[in-house]
Amino acid sequence: MSTSSKPKPEAEEPAENPASENGAAQQESFDAATAKMVAQFTQKREEKEVDRLFRALVKLEGSDLHLKVGKPPIVRVNGTLKPLNRGPIEIEEMARLLFPMMNERNRKIFEEEGGADFAYVVEVDGVDWRFRVNMLKQLGKIGLVARRVNNHIPNFEGLYLPASIEPLCHHEQGMILLAGVTGSGKSTTIASMLNYVNRHYSKHILTLEDPIEFTFTDDKCLINQREIGIDVVDFGVGMKHAVREDPDIILVGELRDEETFMTAIHAAETGHLVFGTIHASSAPSTIGRILDLFPEEMHGAIRGAIAMNMKAIVAQKLLKSIKPGVGRVPTCELMTFNPTVTKLVLEGKDHNLPDAIRIGEEEGMQDFTKSLYDLIQDDLIDRPTAFQVAPNKEELKMRLKGINVSQPGII
Repeated sequence: MSTSSKPKPEAEEPAENPASENGAAQQESFDAATAKMVAQFTQKREEKEVDRLFRALVKLEGSDLHLKVGKPPIVRVNGTLKPLNRGPIEIEEMARLLFPMMNERNRKIFEEEGGADFAYVVEVDGVDWRFRVNMLKQLGKIGLVARRVNNHIPNFEGLYLPASIEPLCHHEQGMILLAGVTGSGKSTTIASMLNYVNRHYSKHILTLEDPIEFTFTDDKCLINQREIGIDVVDFGVGMKHAVREDPDIILVGELRDEETFMTAIHAAETGHLVFGTIHASSAPSTIGRILDLFPEEMHGAIRGAIAMNMKAIVAQKLLKSIKPGVGRVPTCELMTFNPTVTKLVLEGKDHNLPDAIRIGEEEGMQDFTKSLYDLIQDDLIDRPTAFQVAPNKEELKMRLKGINVSQPGII
C-alpha cells in the first residue's frame, strides 16, 4: 500500500529585526548630526557684499561704522565722524547688505526686540578682523553700528595709562572693575591688563563676552574666549561651566544686572581674580551704581561683599590728544580698596570716597583732577580740553598754579 508523501513546507524568509532597523536609523541620524557639527567648525566663511565697507573701515583705521538709510556709510576716525566717498544707501540696498549678516538666532532676536548684538568677522589682507555689531531699527528702517575690535592689544605705555594700573595685575584673587560710558576705552584697558598677565604669568584666563572685543594670542597664559550666543547659550550657563574649567582669571564683561554681579562676586569669593566693566561716571559713584542693581534690603550685604572682595575701581574717559600720532588718551580715576576706602564703603559714606582718593595719592590712587593735570604736563591734551571735562575746575586751576589741594581730617 503506497502512502502519499506530504509536501515540504516552503523555507521561511528571515524576519526583519525592528531593533536592527532602528539602530541603523539612529546611527544615520548621529552621523548626520556629527557631519553638521564638523561643518559648523570647518566650513569657510562666504564673502558678503557688506564686507567691502568693513574693509574700508579697517584701512582708514576707524573705530566705528554707521549705516543709515538715506546717508552714505559713515566712519569714526579718531573720534570724528566722516562720510565715505559714495552715494547714500537706499532701503533696498540696506536690506541686501545687512540681512545676510544675521544667523537664525540673531534674526529671531532682531524680529522680537527690534535690534540684535553679535560679532562679525571679515578678512582684510589675510588677517581676520572682528567687529561688534548692533543691528537696529529706526523710523521703521534697518540700520547698523559696528565697532572694530583691535587685533593688536597695546601695552600700558602705548595707552598712556597711569603707572599705578600695573600693580593691579599682580592680584591673585578679588574683583577689579573698569567704569565709564560706552566708548570710554574700558575694554581696551582691561585687554592691556590681561595681556600683561599673559606676558608675565603662567595662568588660565577665561573670558565670557557679549560679544568678544579683543582677540588674544597665548603667550605664557592659556586663554579661552567664549562668546555669549555663539560659544555658550547665555551668561548663567557660561559661569556654571566656568567653575569646572579651572580658571585663574575670569573676564565677565559688563555687569548689567543682579545675576551677573552676584555670579562675578561669588567667583571672586571662591579664589578667582575677576575683571568686569560697568556704566558709571566715576570710581566713587560705581558703588551706588552696583547697589542700584539690587533691592534696598540687600544693600547692606552687597556693601559687605564689595568691601571684602573689590581690589580696585578704575573710571576713565577718552580725550582728544594734541600729541602728533596719538588719537585719544584716557583720563583715569583710580580707587584702590585700602582700609579707609573699605571702611567708608561698609559704613555707607560714599560721599567721602573722593576725599579718600585724594588722601591716598601716595598709595597710587588718583582722581580725575590729578589725571588731567598729568596729561597737560605731559603735553598729551590742551587746557581747554581738560577744563571741559574737569569735575572740579577750580581744583584743577589751583593744581596748574602749583597748589596741591588737600583736605585732611575730613574722614
